[in-house]
Amino acid sequence: MATTEPTTRRTVLPGEPPFTVDDLLKFPDDGNRYELFNGSLLVSPSPTPLHQRAIARLLRILEDAAPPEFEPLPEVNLRVGPRDFFIPDLVVVPAEVVDETELMFRPTDILLAVELVSPTTQARDRHMKRSAYAAAGVPLYWRVELDDGPSLHVHELAGDDYKPAEKHEAGKVATLFAPFEVSFDPATLLRPRA
Repeated sequence: MATTEPTTRRTVLPGEPPFTVDDLLKFPDDGNRYELFNGSLLVSPSPTPLHQRAIARLLRILEDAAPPEFEPLPEVNLRVGPRDFFIPDLVVVPAEVVDETELMFRPTDILLAVELVSPTTQARDRHMKRSAYAAAGVPLYWRVELDDGPSLHVHELAGDDYKPAEKHEAGKVATLFAPFEVSFDPATLLRPRA
């Protein structure tokens, strides 16, 4: 009886580190989520079902609260510089830039960037992306910690950096006023559909 060895598929990526956003555009569509930080390649697995649930819940909350001049969107391409490219879990942009943007948004288009922290992205979301979004001038950064209730951490830009985060815990309604008024309990992000 012949035995067969399992085969491993490997993706061959064009270019060499440090990568640029232009290099990234040549990558094959292999199901991976590729981001760049200062030319270093960041690869994330597909989000877990709970992560996807929280994204869907928050998107619905933002869509219901947003005035017509604002557009909440999931997982957009954000080109921060020649060697920096991110895919935030959610963003809010002015509605008029949606029709003008073909492939990538610029940091000046983003009014709010949201990241949902997962076990594989903790350091990126808590530190690296926070610093990158602040340096790019993104006025608001929300970080959702799913393992903490969940909790919502609101970072507001002041000069070149974000102020210390304002934490909103599960079980209490958070009322926020930027980029528009919205109120919700972070606990609703993980609740099953009724």
